Amino acid sequence: MRRALLTLAFWAAGTCAFADVQPTTCAVQSHEGAEYTVCTVNDPSVLKLHLRGEDGEVIGSFRRLESIQGPLPFAMNAGMYHPDRSPVGYYVEDSVEIMRVIPNAGPGNFGLLPNGILCITPSTVRVIETLAFQQSPQSCVHATQSGPMFVIDGELHPRFLPKSTFTNIRNGVGTTNNGKTAYFVMSNGAVTFHQMALFFRDALKTPNALYFDGRISKLHAPSLGRSDIGQPMGPLISASH
Repeated sequence: MRRALLTLAFWAAGTCAFADVQPTTCAVQSHEGAEYTVCTVNDPSVLKLHLRGEDGEVIGSFRRLESIQGPLPFAMNAGMYHPDRSPVGYYVEDSVEIMRVIPNAGPGNFGLLPNGILCITPSTVRVIETLAFQQSPQSCVHATQSGPMFVIDGELHPRFLPKSTFTNIRNGVGTTNNGKTAYFVMSNGAVTFHQMALFFRDALKTPNALYFDGRISKLHAPSLGRSDIGQPMGPLISASH
């Protein structure tokens, strides 16, 4: 009887501990004088990319996204797009490739190599440098390409300058070595690429991190009372409950 009670108590404690682990949480963090909102996703299976609704129209806003998907704990713009809001680089949604990989250098932030790809499978989420991805293709259920990389295998992007004065609102994503956790980050003020890269590497300890966009960046984090509005967006990423 005593053994049975102990077993039941252990099981209950384990169940409570498991229940306390939330798949998605959002919080504000500070690093070296800058403030960031960080949404941490601990379950890759809840992540999904969105571009168009069933009517074929680009979704473009958090309000319309929730009208389709229902209430969401987190959403963010997820990669650069053309004037018609189609993805600039590699884009896969529900295992369907919509845009191919763009491996070459080019104008703007996207073409500032190395850039990278966020690849989501049912069990992992990883930021992978684009040429490395091409050399070892992954079967991504969802994927989006953007650039530049903030952090590549623990090193900052070689073009980022510590004394740069080019600041902007920025957002991006970093992933852990084991591919189980992704940190989606929005700067709460204007920062340099170098500042934000240091936050990913030194504060969040992500060996690889990818820039999504700048001035147009928006975040949906209802637990913090935040759901940004404004200019229509292209690709979006969300986590479900």
